[in-house]
Amino acid sequence: MSPKIMIVDDAMFMRNKIKKILLASGYEDIIERSNGREAVESYKEHHPDLVTMDIIMPDMDGIAALAQIIAFDPEAKVIMITAMGQQRMVVDAIKGGAMDFITKPFQEEKVKETIRQLLLIEPGVMEEEDMTVEDR
Repeated sequence: MSPKIMIVDDAMFMRNKIKKILLASGYEDIIERSNGREAVESYKEHHPDLVTMDIIMPDMDGIAALAQIIAFDPEAKVIMITAMGQQRMVVDAIKGGAMDFITKPFQEEKVKETIRQLLLIEPGVMEEEDMTVEDR
């Protein structure tokens, strides 16, 4: 059974780009949402195995949505998608429970590898000291 992955981004072209990468990698159970508020509601309803979340979005940004998702499910696997120059927000997201981040413009192989690695992690196994924030 394919893992359930939720893509959250206000830009449809970015959702489509990530979805294309996921489909090419064999992931078929994909949920798309366009803002943080929709992401939180959908997470509670569908319990995806992994979330990719843009940081800057209307209605509710990715940092606020991350906080609500982690409050609901501390084991949530969330990858933040960020533009160059948002390093402070990335640090806040990692401290807030994001497991990794990908910087736009991203390379397809980086997205595939990051998702593959996080889906291999068993809930509760990753310790805070294992997380690193580096420029990708």
